[in-house]
Amino acid sequence: MNSEKIVVSLGGNALGYEPSEQLENVKKAAKIIAKLAKEGHQLLICHGNGPQVGLIDLAFETGAVPKMPFAECGAMSQGYIGYHLQQCIRNELMKEGIEKDCVSLLTQVVVDENDKAFCDPSKPIGPFLTYEEAKERSERDGFVYKEDSGRGYRRVVASPLPIDIVEKESIGRLLKDSIVICCGGGGIPVVRKETGYEGISAVIDKDRSSALLGKLLDGDKLLILTAVDHAYIDFGKPGQKKLERVDAETMRGYLKEGYFAKGSMYPKVEACLDFVEKGKEAIITSLDQALPALKGQTGTCIWSGQ
Repeated sequence: MNSEKIVVSLGGNALGYEPSEQLENVKKAAKIIAKLAKEGHQLLICHGNGPQVGLIDLAFETGAVPKMPFAECGAMSQGYIGYHLQQCIRNELMKEGIEKDCVSLLTQVVVDENDKAFCDPSKPIGPFLTYEEAKERSERDGFVYKEDSGRGYRRVVASPLPIDIVEKESIGRLLKDSIVICCGGGGIPVVRKETGYEGISAVIDKDRSSALLGKLLDGDKLLILTAVDHAYIDFGKPGQKKLERVDAETMRGYLKEGYFAKGSMYPKVEACLDFVEKGKEAIITSLDQALPALKGQTGTCIWSGQ
């Protein structure tokens, strides 16, 4: 396998809800990332933060401290998740005898303050609640809570599309010598003002930010690591069909026909389609199958068809 520039997107839910649980899960991811580095790949690591940023926000909401703006809560989640990742990845690099730096960079991602997503919050954050708990909190704090894939109710916030990455040039320079952890949680959402950038309350989908990062830095592959080995048509239904190598036009057809759930696989497929162009591929698979998926042995691979 030739050396490639790979953007790896790790799901926030897969990392866990407690710092100790997260550290154990990050150790598993670090082993895979170190093996990819050993094969000579340039690696950009992005991660989700839905559960973590929600818990940070909730801590300020219920604690005896001033309320923290949501963008700052996102920055905090970038910091401590990045710390866990860079520490565990560095430890695994040392075990593999690889002399390579691993750094995490607080990353601002630009969104449009007029994005229609601000009128329809949809991104779940924080812990799962019962209907009664969600209703009580909604009446108390005025936030929006929605049912999440049959697992309970969660607070939802706006999820605008990323349009630029402020630190893209710095990330590109760091990538020459280091594994770079960036765009954590999709990035700290900011908007452009006359006086510069300003944070805004939102959570950007980390897969969409990963796709944008890959395009801006001319990545070869986008690797989205999730809970399943493949994307499926009619997932969970009789006759479900796993998707293996699919061209972009066919995948767009599946997307339009409603084969993918809005809250789970839909945004991942959207991100992949946004990334792929001539000569590039996007892969959806599980963390455990990352290495064989990159070799074409498993996973769902979406390619341009050209």
